[in-house]
Amino acid sequence: MISKIISSILIVVTVVLQLKHFWDGLHLDKSPEALKMLAELNINRSYMPYFGIATILVAIFVLFPKTFFIGNLLNALTIVMIMALALRADNYKIALMEIPFLLIPLVLIWLKHPLKS
Repeated sequence: MISKIISSILIVVTVVLQLKHFWDGLHLDKSPEALKMLAELNINRSYMPYFGIATILVAIFVLFPKTFFIGNLLNALTIVMIMALALRADNYKIALMEIPFLLIPLVLIWLKHPLKS
């Protein structure tokens, strides 16, 4: 029972974070910090629609038991990609900050979807 409650809370956190990242990606012009981070990681702004699609897919996939694993896998892969780009740019601060966010999809995979029987 406790694992289902924790899993439900983590699903809500994941969906909220993904929607926030999607919204922030749509409004990059209003966020100089985000533009600076993209420049540091050597990410071209033309890639942002693809990141936006990935974030929306993760938010949708995590909600349903049949696509739960794929959504968390996609989430973990995007976080590892950001960490790798940060390490390539010698920005260890970003790479270390992403570690707790990498743990969320891995814990969710371990706990499984709360509605899965």
